[in-house]
Amino acid sequence: MLTVPNLLTLSRIFAVPILVFLLWQPRPIDYAITFVLYCIVGITDYFDGYLARAQGLTSKLGQFLDPIADKIMVASVIIMLMASRKADGNPPILQDVNIIPALIILLREMIVSGLREFLAELRVSMPVSHLAKWKTTFQLVSLGALILGGAMPQEPWVHVVGVISLWAAAALTLVTGYDYLRIGLKHMD
Repeated sequence: MLTVPNLLTLSRIFAVPILVFLLWQPRPIDYAITFVLYCIVGITDYFDGYLARAQGLTSKLGQFLDPIADKIMVASVIIMLMASRKADGNPPILQDVNIIPALIILLREMIVSGLREFLAELRVSMPVSHLAKWKTTFQLVSLGALILGGAMPQEPWVHVVGVISLWAAAALTLVTGYDYLRIGLKHMD
């Protein structure tokens, strides 16, 4: 069922290889282009859900693809930010202690995905909480700021905003991950 919301979700998935390719390059222009593309992808994330609900176009395909698209994009960008060099040739954008929140986010995504798959077999739904939406917002802001920081190495405050937002996202990740795990454990033998 290829509705507009599902096409927007698919566009996010197809944008990931482009994001990865652009983040592979250490030039400021590549980071600037990546930031613009990343913002467009983030906007489609909002609109696919909005349109699906507003126009009554929610579908099983959309419910399946939307969280996958989010996880693929976030994981790919985090990994590339840990590997990409800053435009001035300095160490990677995410390094040292700042790899910890990135790993927390990646691990939580894997755990929650597995938990959702397990609970789906039991026909138990695990709706997204409001706190999880805030977590996603902090994630999107942090990754966007870190990408933009690669384009603007002369403005270190942009990178600092990205790092602070990443730590905030990781803190919310731990809280929401625990909430989901607590719900899931009730359904395990």
